[in-house]
Amino acid sequence: MINIQKAAVIGCGFVGASIAYTLMQKGIFSELVLIDAVMEKAEGEAMDISHGLPFAHAMDIYAGTYADIEDASILIITAGANQKEGETRLDLVQKNAGIMRSIIGNIRKTAFDGLLLIVSNPVDILTEVALRESGYPEERVIGSGTVLDTARLKYLISEELEIDSRNVHAFIVGEHGDSELAVWSCANIYGIPVEKFAELRRQKEFSEEMNEIYCSVRDSAYEIIKRKGATYYGIGMAAAKIAEALVRDSHTVAPVSVHLNGEYGLQDLCLSIPTVLGKNGAEQILEINFNEEEKRKLWHSAEELKKILARI
Repeated sequence: MINIQKAAVIGCGFVGASIAYTLMQKGIFSELVLIDAVMEKAEGEAMDISHGLPFAHAMDIYAGTYADIEDASILIITAGANQKEGETRLDLVQKNAGIMRSIIGNIRKTAFDGLLLIVSNPVDILTEVALRESGYPEERVIGSGTVLDTARLKYLISEELEIDSRNVHAFIVGEHGDSELAVWSCANIYGIPVEKFAELRRQKEFSEEMNEIYCSVRDSAYEIIKRKGATYYGIGMAAAKIAEALVRDSHTVAPVSVHLNGEYGLQDLCLSIPTVLGKNGAEQILEINFNEEEKRKLWHSAEELKKILARI
């Protein structure tokens, strides 16, 4: 029987530890299992995070093995090689696809019947690998997708227009990576189209800033890696937000990586698309009226990913 209050994080590097730390602070779960290829690493992270429990929510955090995941409601997979400076997310694909297959093989040896949340990069491809290897229903296998990219977009728009980021409604779709695209045709500030809002706010056009913001979002990971070696806090909060939407059945819309079956004219791959999230996973993929240029870029992104999938 699934314990809705139990989760597991597989991979205790910077990203996995950041997710575990964020989940502890949010108080979503009462039990959290940390699993890593190096048991001592998982033990150390569990100890370190547990020492903060007197300042947070009651929770049992411990290092475990795959035998501990059977009744978990969600498995968050972060294991994989890290992206290095000058390396794209897609450069990671071969080695991380092998790691993902190994992890899914271990999961399948158990009676686990919950949801898989894939965070490892390249996330869209690895979500598809996890889906194919697991044999689970499509709605139960989700990738973190462009949720973090979308947060970066909202933040940069809010900074440029000097407005609360919570009033910014915009999103990134496609590949979580170099071919991702900002859906400017749907972007708005509290219901006002973003370009119109910019005119009201600053009495000038916003077109030049739109491209600069998009490029900054797309290249954010590279800039962070160049400065500090890795990105982990932002994705830690993004993954925790997705997990919260799933276990609390909040029907949140987020651009997660999901398997497409004809939506947007695409199929046989996972891509980051606005999706309704609930206790059963990906409840509904939303088909939004993108403009023709956005559709063209989305199809191009999909074709590039399909070529890579065919080689792994």
